[in-house]
Amino acid sequence: MYDFVDRPVECLGNGGRFLLWAMRGWIHSTGRGNCAPAALTRGFAGVGALIALPDFHLAMALLNREARQCLNLAPMACAQIAEDEALLASLWRHAALGRDATLRATLALIVDEDAVAPTAQALTTAAERLATVGLAPFEPSCETHKESK
Repeated sequence: MYDFVDRPVECLGNGGRFLLWAMRGWIHSTGRGNCAPAALTRGFAGVGALIALPDFHLAMALLNREARQCLNLAPMACAQIAEDEALLASLWRHAALGRDATLRATLALIVDEDAVAPTAQALTTAAERLATVGLAPFEPSCETHKESK
């Protein structure tokens, strides 16, 4: 999480920027009462990632419905990664890197117990599908906070 919080969005690779856009779009679309998958279809199709949309939607729906606290994402145009976005970014990174135990342990702090397994599965499947089209979620190459010299 701390690798991402308050970092500029531009430090993310293509996969991270795409996923941040998708998460913000999903939250803001559902907040307006719109169908999030319909709102995101064109963006996912535009990068050849339409196959990941159902699992992405399921992961976001579970996180939204089962979270112990409301997740707050920044506005679409915000140039910084917000705290809850950094938390979600770390979940996507764990899923993409196959860190299942860490993913599930972190999810257990965020969502109700019954939602941990299905949320982990949806995150992992979406991350795998994004990676197959060259959009590895929040790839580890994103620069992290460094001490000033």
